[in-house]
Amino acid sequence: MATIYGYIRVSTREQNEDRQRLALSALPVPQENIFMDKQSGKDFARPQYRRLVRRLRRDDLLYIKSIDRLGRNYGEILEQWRVLTKEKGVDIAVLDMPLLDTRRGKDLMGTFLSDIVLQVLSFVAENERVNIRQRQAEGIAAAKARGVRFGRPAVPTPENFPAVVEEWEHKRIDFQEALRRTGLSETTFYRRLRELRLARARE
Repeated sequence: MATIYGYIRVSTREQNEDRQRLALSALPVPQENIFMDKQSGKDFARPQYRRLVRRLRRDDLLYIKSIDRLGRNYGEILEQWRVLTKEKGVDIAVLDMPLLDTRRGKDLMGTFLSDIVLQVLSFVAENERVNIRQRQAEGIAAAKARGVRFGRPAVPTPENFPAVVEEWEHKRIDFQEALRRTGLSETTFYRRLRELRLARARE
């Protein structure tokens, strides 16, 4: 007898876990058969997905909310679809795209149409991610051109910094005392020291 499964994947940048869970809750998927991975943008290790694939048997049914849950890019999505449908013999139903339901049209024409739709949607999903990254990069570049600064605000140089540096350079105080008096970290102290020496050289 076929078993029904669901798979959810969210990254730290996304907040759509509830949306995926809600979609699966409307289906006859046992709670214990729902597998979920949370990952960072850099890490695509999916332990729960690997567990799910090991559990899947021929004629089981897997529900996913959208096609990009299967991979990060066009190639990965197509490869996972091939592994699941061809090697494992599993049916897949993509909730956001009813045409991608392998239970429909088990004949040659149905499989052919499903494969075409999959390739088109996989390409569109990857292209949209590329466009999003490009728009983000362009937005950051435009903001920098307007003078917007990113990251943590720069630590201001203490008013007593030149005097403390002079005492430290003349060995009247040690380095730790210089750090204590300025309240700066070692890295910031040396950065401000370079700036101070460059300013003195220009005078």
